[in-house]
Amino acid sequence: QVQLVESGGGLVQAGGSLRLSCGAAGRTFSTYFMAWFRQAPGKEREFVSTISGSGGSQYYADSVKGRFTISRDSAKKTVYLQMNNLKPEDTAVYYCAADIAGRAFVSPRAGANYDYWGQGTQVTVSS
Repeated sequence: QVQLVESGGGLVQAGGSLRLSCGAAGRTFSTYFMAWFRQAPGKEREFVSTISGSGGSQYYADSVKGRFTISRDSAKKTVYLQMNNLKPEDTAVYYCAADIAGRAFVSPRAGANYDYWGQGTQVTVSS
């Protein structure tokens, strides 16, 4: 079992920054992919970013590439999403997800490959 708790969301003006955190409790943290997804009102959940267990591989959605940075701290069992130059279209509930079964290695952007999800944290970007 893995418990994921997100924090760091909030209201920010366009062009501003936020850093999301996701704390993991449970199984060995350093061995699995950790990802961020988001879901805006009336839209499907979409992939944002993911990072491998070692931290050596990161993937980003085209819409956030160059603005968002994912990182992880294994000692703290925490994954971060630094979001810069935020846009109103980034407004969504952001979810942290963990791949325990090792499926994300094959397809890291697919939500179906992640086994555990947090409750989400709201990010609102005003224009």
